[in-house]
Amino acid sequence: MSGMVTWQAEDEVGLEGARVLIGPTGFRALGRVVRTGPHGELTASYRLTLNEDHSVERLSVTAATAERERHLTMNRTEDGFWLLDDGSGSTRSDYDGAIDVDLERSPLFNTLPIRRLGLHTEHGDHVIPVLFVSLPTLSVELVDQHYRTVSVVDGDAPAVVNFSSGEFSADLTVDADGIVDHYPGLARRVRAIEPVA
Repeated sequence: MSGMVTWQAEDEVGLEGARVLIGPTGFRALGRVVRTGPHGELTASYRLTLNEDHSVERLSVTAATAERERHLTMNRTEDGFWLLDDGSGSTRSDYDGAIDVDLERSPLFNTLPIRRLGLHTEHGDHVIPVLFVSLPTLSVELVDQHYRTVSVVDGDAPAVVNFSSGEFSADLTVDADGIVDHYPGLARRVRAIEPVA
């Protein structure tokens, strides 16, 4: 599968668009987040690559505000270590076995553990370590995130997966490909308008 996925922000003015390629050898996405609201304006572009086992192999992010531009590259090595480079030199850590990354304000990144764990097609309940990347600072923090299937895809009915981290919780609507359709309070997927014949 390959195609464009677009979300419109619900908490402020903004869009996220990504070209997603899902194949037998992994998952790739090239996307951009644009936001403006009470927390200021920002734009962030990312390039994401997952391995065959659906673990993150590489994430490269550039974030910009009116005041500053920042870059971050994250690579996960074959022996399970992470190499993080923000332009001032790289650091190496195992981050307690984390294989998922979550980019702030991006529903695409919640898609990653949902697809990897198959939570849209079978019931599951998992607490996983995740590297959370803040926007626009691109600071990285290891956090625990909880994903629990509420309902699986059934015909035309989407799956619902509860996502929580700390005190926050939301029921995410997920399509048959495991891609987040609706993240309440953050963003809702929009689709191309069919041309009128």
